[in-house]
Amino acid sequence: MASSPPQFPSRIHELSPEEQSVYRQLDPARLPKHIAIIMDGNGRWAGKRALKRFLGHQKGAESVQYVVETASRINLPWLTLYAFSLENNLRRPKSEVSFLMKLLKSYLIGNVKRMNDNNVRMAYIGRTHDLPQEVQDTMQWAMESTAKNTGTTLTLALNYGARTEIVDAVRSILTNLATDAHTRGCSIDDLLGAGALEALDESTIARALYTRDMPDPDLVIRTSGEQRISNFLLWQIAYSEIFITDRLWPDFRGLHLLEAINAYQHRERRFGGLSETFTDENLNTLEPAEEVAEEIKDHLTPQSESKPDHALSRR
Repeated sequence: MASSPPQFPSRIHELSPEEQSVYRQLDPARLPKHIAIIMDGNGRWAGKRALKRFLGHQKGAESVQYVVETASRINLPWLTLYAFSLENNLRRPKSEVSFLMKLLKSYLIGNVKRMNDNNVRMAYIGRTHDLPQEVQDTMQWAMESTAKNTGTTLTLALNYGARTEIVDAVRSILTNLATDAHTRGCSIDDLLGAGALEALDESTIARALYTRDMPDPDLVIRTSGEQRISNFLLWQIAYSEIFITDRLWPDFRGLHLLEAINAYQHRERRFGGLSETFTDENLNTLEPAEEVAEEIKDHLTPQSESKPDHALSRR
């Protein structure tokens, strides 16, 4: 189980009046521990204003800081932002990818002080080793510069893809298995026969993911109105609540983060189980399965008596 960072003294008074108005509607005891955001719409935001896409990305970077600061003020332990996907790296024009790398470096250099002021700790997930070395160096510097902070952990998903994450996890498990076999002086088959295969379970895979030290997201937010996951945290969001807004990312602020949390708190999370208000008395009112089957059997039985459509059968 991943542990949450230690809680920091309340900074609710630092919220704007509009944010405080929404926050007062929330139950502080039921705030999500981890929110993940698919930041989408930078290009469309720029296009609607007849601006170049680069300007949309710049405005999107500003939104990041607004949202991060609100998250830190409400003591949100974990915030993960889908900043740059593996597909972005492979399929976007090189000029745009180069700009995004420069923007990332500039963002980190320009905001480390603000992150320290807000007690925010930096982290990253993804195949970050494939990013330009100078960007990696800046990322490492920002992470080390904020490592002692105890508030919100801001994780940027960079050169990230969920399927790739699972592939890397499987590779790690197999590598560890081979290393263990070599250390013991036996074959992998011997280990598998000795119970290693049966010992492989969901927790084994979870410990091999990039997010091994993080709790699964309680809430996933996607901006721009698109209704897809886009290869983001596929394993981790199995039971996450999903909130979709038509608002484009450059227009998204801390106020809208709080509104998403408000919507989240009005949902009932069952994780595959029954409602908390569901009791054994409810079960007693259900018809026996045999009676239900008898009632619907005519609807399930193929109508074999009907004459075949010869025109169709010849096609």
